Amino acid sequence: MKVLVMNNYPASPTGLSTQGDLLYRGLKEIGVDVFPVNHTSTQEKEWYYHWFKPDIAVGIDTDAFTPKEKNDPKISALRDAIGVAENEIMILTAGGDAASKGAQEVMQALAMINQEAPSWKYICKVYPSSRTKKQNPDDLKLAQQLGIQHSVTYNTTIASRNFMPYLLNACDIYAAPSRIEGFGMIQVEAGACEKPVIGIKAMAMLDTLVHEETALLANVASEIYIQEASVGKHAGFEFQQKVVFPSPRIVDYRASIYDIADYLLSLMNKPQLREKLGKAARKRVVEKYDYRVVAKNFVKIVQHKLGIK
Repeated sequence: MKVLVMNNYPASPTGLSTQGDLLYRGLKEIGVDVFPVNHTSTQEKEWYYHWFKPDIAVGIDTDAFTPKEKNDPKISALRDAIGVAENEIMILTAGGDAASKGAQEVMQALAMINQEAPSWKYICKVYPSSRTKKQNPDDLKLAQQLGIQHSVTYNTTIASRNFMPYLLNACDIYAAPSRIEGFGMIQVEAGACEKPVIGIKAMAMLDTLVHEETALLANVASEIYIQEASVGKHAGFEFQQKVVFPSPRIVDYRASIYDIADYLLSLMNKPQLREKLGKAARKRVVEKYDYRVVAKNFVKIVQHKLGIK
């Protein structure tokens, strides 16, 4: 079998790019004839098609994303650097922006339980971009309105994939009841680090996370529908145009803040529950989402469906 993996190559720290890189590595490690190529490079792709002639044009690195002790000097230094005290519960949300990962719902939940919860800090690790430049002030304004601004920190910096396992290990709870999500790679990586995850009962998290076994999934409080959308080059169209859908489509979910509040308070007060969910999460990630397992399954599916040897 010959496979050409087209992604954002060389790999950047983003989720899709990382998944493409891990698929490439997994296929290479199991002996598949495989090459990576940047999906935007028309000339290079054409070059590969002519001489390589591929048969066809996602996973987690569980060796990198592995649990680390809280007293690890690197973890202690990281918590100190982002302003989290040793006695504080660190809740983490990470992504391109925080709002799409459910950060506003998490903040509302934290405000509800603030008086009865142990000391905590909420860290939102986001990527510097035009989107976060606009979104971050809105999120921080909400934190101020809720009266929790002194416990909420937005970290807007570029981070490498080497850094992310340490950031995930620094937290006590990973919270991402996302409004919109594809695979939800960071939720799975958090599980690989034996961190309890708070998600939402929607989208890919219904497959990647198991409620009350590897994670806690909040119910959907509302669904946001649209009847039409304006699309252009970013969506693969040559010109800007309006698309009207035959039936309304869901573009966003909102998780129940009451469920999130209950789950946060329970996890904050029960270290044994955090440990139980975390260990079960890693076991499932290693069995189902390790990039080598994904690569083997990919080969099996392609061989079966396309009759390729």
